[in-house]
Amino acid sequence: MTNQTATKNPLDSMNVCPFLVGRIEKKQLAIHRWLESHEQTKELPLYSSVDIRNAGFKVAVVDTNLFPAGFNNLCEHGLLDSVKFIKSAIQKRVPACRDILIVAEEHTRNTWYLENVRILQQIVQQAGFNATVATFLTVQPEFCQNANYVELDTATGHTLKIHCFRKILESFASGRRKYDLIILNNDLTTGIPDILKDSEIPIYPSMHAGWHSRLKSRHFEHTRDLINEFAGILGLDPWLFSCHFAVVSGINVHNDSDREKLMDTASGLFRKITDKYREHHIPERPFIFLKADAGTYGMGVVPIEDPNDILLFNRKKRNQLYKGKGAKIIDHFLLQEGVPTIHQIDQEVSELCIYQIENNFLGGFYRSHPQKGQRDNLNSQGMEIKKMCPHSADYGNDDVHANVNIFDIYRILARIAGIAAYREVEQLEADKK
Repeated sequence: MTNQTATKNPLDSMNVCPFLVGRIEKKQLAIHRWLESHEQTKELPLYSSVDIRNAGFKVAVVDTNLFPAGFNNLCEHGLLDSVKFIKSAIQKRVPACRDILIVAEEHTRNTWYLENVRILQQIVQQAGFNATVATFLTVQPEFCQNANYVELDTATGHTLKIHCFRKILESFASGRRKYDLIILNNDLTTGIPDILKDSEIPIYPSMHAGWHSRLKSRHFEHTRDLINEFAGILGLDPWLFSCHFAVVSGINVHNDSDREKLMDTASGLFRKITDKYREHHIPERPFIFLKADAGTYGMGVVPIEDPNDILLFNRKKRNQLYKGKGAKIIDHFLLQEGVPTIHQIDQEVSELCIYQIENNFLGGFYRSHPQKGQRDNLNSQGMEIKKMCPHSADYGNDDVHANVNIFDIYRILARIAGIAAYREVEQLEADKK
C-alpha cells in the first residue's frame, strides 16, 4: 500500500525523478548484476552516443548513434578515459593491433566534424596505436587521381590530414602499407562501397550497422525488451523509461493518401500515449515526433502536436521529410512518442547526449537551441553544444553502494541502449550471412 502511494504522488507532482532515484538506490545491486549479466562476454558497440530526454514525469532514450561525431565535445577527464577504454576495446578485437585506419565521413567542409575526427585520431594514438584518417571522396573522385591526401583546417585551427581511401587500399594490397583494423566514423547512409567490402581488414563498428540497413525501430524493439526487464526489477511501469512508437513504410510524403496512412497511425499512437498520461495523472498534452526510421544529424524529424497536422504539411515541410542525409529518399518512417525536456542550460532548453566506449561512460554534452522549446527537435540548424563535465569521482565509478542520483539513471539507460545496439548489430550481421 505504501509503494502504491509513493508511485502516484511523484507523478501527480510532475517530477517523478526523485522517486525513481530512490527506487533505483534500493535496487542498485540487483540492477548492477542484471546489467553485467547482459554485458559480460558480449562484443558491445565499439563506441556509441545516446540521446536522453528527462520530462520530469519520465526519462527515456530517444536516439542511439553507433557512429558518434562529437568526440571534440568531451571534457578532459572524458578524453583521458577514452584512451584507456579504446585501448582495451581494440586489443580485445585485434590483440596484435598496431596500425589503424579511421574512415571518416565526407564532411570536408564541416570543420567541427573534422575536429571530431582529429580528436578521435588523437585518442587512438595516445592509446599506443598508429592512426591514419581516410575517406572515400566519392564527391571528389578526381582528387584521388592527383594526390594521396589533403590537409584541412578544423574548427579549432588544427590541421587534419585526410587520405584517399582508394589509394590507401591500393598500397595495402601491394604490401606497401599495413593496417590491422579499420575504425568506421562513417555511417554509410548511401550503402557499403565495394572498396570497403573488399578491404579484407577487420572493421568496427560493423559496416552492416550503417544507416543503409539499420532501422531505429528495430533498435527500440530491442530497447523495449530490456526496459521491460529493468522496470520489472524496480516494480515500475516500463513506460517511465521508454517511448511508445509505430512504423509506417512505403511512404511518399508528397502523396495525399500516404500522408493519410501516417495520420491514421499517428492517431492510434496518440491514443496510446493519452491513456498513459491519464493513468499517471499527467496534465500535459501528448505529442509525437515523425522521423526517418533510418538516418542521423536530426534530418527528417518533425514534431507533431495533432495527427491532422500531417495532412496539412506545406511543401517546405514535405521536402524536409522527403530526403535525408546524402539526398537519400525517406520512405520508411518512425512515429515516436515525444518526450518534453525539462533540462535548461544557461536558460536554454536542452537535452542530454552521453558518450560510451563499450558501454563505459566517457561524459558527453548538452544539446540546446535558443529558438526551440521543450517539445521541439533540438538537433537542428542553430543548435548549441555545451560540454557535460561530471567529475569521475562523482559519476564515473561503479560502486553499487554509492548514493544514486539522476545522472545514474542516465548512465543506466545509456548502458541499456548499448546492449540493445549489440543485439541489433548481431541481428543485422546474421541477416547478411
